[in-house]
Amino acid sequence: MTRIHPTAVVDPKAEVHESVQIGPFCVIGPQVRLSANVRLVNHVCVDGATTIGEGTTVFPFASLGQPPQSLAYKGEPVELIIGRNNLIREHVTMNPGTAKGGAVTRVGDNCMFMADSHVAHDCIVGSNCVFANNAMVGGHVIVEDFVWLGGGAAVHQFSRIGRHAFVGGMAGLEGDLIPYGSVMGNRAYLAGLNLVGLKRRGFSREKIHELRNAYRLLFAEEGTFQERLSDVAELFASNAEVMEIVSFVRNNTNRPLCMPNRETRNEMA
Repeated sequence: MTRIHPTAVVDPKAEVHESVQIGPFCVIGPQVRLSANVRLVNHVCVDGATTIGEGTTVFPFASLGQPPQSLAYKGEPVELIIGRNNLIREHVTMNPGTAKGGAVTRVGDNCMFMADSHVAHDCIVGSNCVFANNAMVGGHVIVEDFVWLGGGAAVHQFSRIGRHAFVGGMAGLEGDLIPYGSVMGNRAYLAGLNLVGLKRRGFSREKIHELRNAYRLLFAEEGTFQERLSDVAELFASNAEVMEIVSFVRNNTNRPLCMPNRETRNEMA
C-alpha cells in the first residue's frame, strides 16, 4: 500500500505505484510517474512529465522536472526520465529537455547524485555514475557509464564524457573527455588515464598496460594528431577499449577534444 504523509500534496492524476513512499511536505505534479519502491524522503518537488524508476530514493529539497533553464524553451511537451536504483541527495536539480535538444533529459541506473549537483536540459547521463557535491553539467551534455565527477566540477554544454572517465574536483571541462581519461584544473586539461577507477573496477594489469601504451602514442609530440590516431587504430585494432577511444575521437562533436598540457604530455599517464 502506498504510504503518503498527510502533509504531502500529490496530484490525483499522478501515476504512483502502490509501494511508493512519499514523506512530509512533498509536492507531486499531475504528469509524474513514480515506479515501484521509489522513496521521497521529505520536502521533495517532482513536476512536469517526470518518470522516476524503481528503487530510487530522493532526499529533502531535491527539485526534479521543473521547466528547463533555457531561453529557448517555450512551453513545449518535454520529459525527464530517471532510471532505477539511483540516490538523489539534498538540493539536487534535474531539468527536462527542450524541443531543440530532443525534448528528453535521461538518467540511467545505479547513479549517485550528491548534494547540490545539477543535470541540465537535454543531458544524457549513463548508469553507475557519481556526481559529487556541487558537480554540474550544462545542457546537451553526454555522460557515459561509470563516470565520476568530483566536487564542484562544471561541464560546458554540448560536451561529451566517455566511459570510465574522471573529472577532478573544481575542474572546468570545456570539451570532450576521452573514455578512461582523467582531467583536472580550471580550465581542465587531460591529466592521463583514470588509473584508480580502472583498478577499482577490475581492469586487468594487461588491459591497463595496453591502454597506457595507446594513450602515450596518441598524445605524443611527434607527427600530427590525425596521424597518431590512425597509428593507434592500426596497432590496437583488436583492443576493444582502445578502439572505444578511437571511435569516440572520430565521432562528430560540437566541442574540442580535451588535451594534455605540456607537463602532463611529458608524464604520459
